[in-house]
Amino acid sequence: MLFRNKKLEMPSRETALPGRPGHILPATAEHHLLGRPLIGPYPAGTERAIFGMGCFWGAERKFWQAGPGIWITAVGYAGGFTPNATYEEVCTGRTGHTEVVLVVFDPSTLSYGTLLKTFWESHDPTQGMRQGNDVGTQYRSALYWTTPAQRAEAEASKAIFQRRLAEAGFGRITTDVMEAPPFYFAEEYHQQYLAKVPHGYCGLGGTGVTCAQPTGVDAG
Repeated sequence: MLFRNKKLEMPSRETALPGRPGHILPATAEHHLLGRPLIGPYPAGTERAIFGMGCFWGAERKFWQAGPGIWITAVGYAGGFTPNATYEEVCTGRTGHTEVVLVVFDPSTLSYGTLLKTFWESHDPTQGMRQGNDVGTQYRSALYWTTPAQRAEAEASKAIFQRRLAEAGFGRITTDVMEAPPFYFAEEYHQQYLAKVPHGYCGLGGTGVTCAQPTGVDAG
């Protein structure tokens, strides 16, 4: 995935590629490690959260290793205009999508705050349209919340981490923090890629700055 995309400007809805109506991931696809359906349905009581932090191969591994409470992880595309885009289309820069990880988790076992800590500490959220050597809109940092409580906690954690980054000499966080847009599953060969290819490429690199989990957040 190194240097595959040099596109640094987002397309408009009018100039984006048209995409297609159906999933490009087979409906029967299962998590390579957990043996559960990727597309769902997911159990009652679970929540969805979506994170973009550069190359989704390494990002997904961070979340399936987050511990008990993970139902499934899956990689895909979000934040753009092209429905059910292919990887090749995303790489053109003409879909507007960033590479993301869908995390379905049991909040009674694994807190959203723990996932946020993994997110902030596992990449550099100040780099704009890139992550390390991976350059382009598809590698931008994104934090997509799915509930009002997630929104409050995500915004609080961003403020905390921004202060800590500034103290360490880093610049402004460029992460998109917004309500989750449609999530489009990536091709089956991308799913849990680093479990299938343990020594495959991973371009993630954190800042070395730690992020405390926010407490007492009013989800109002």
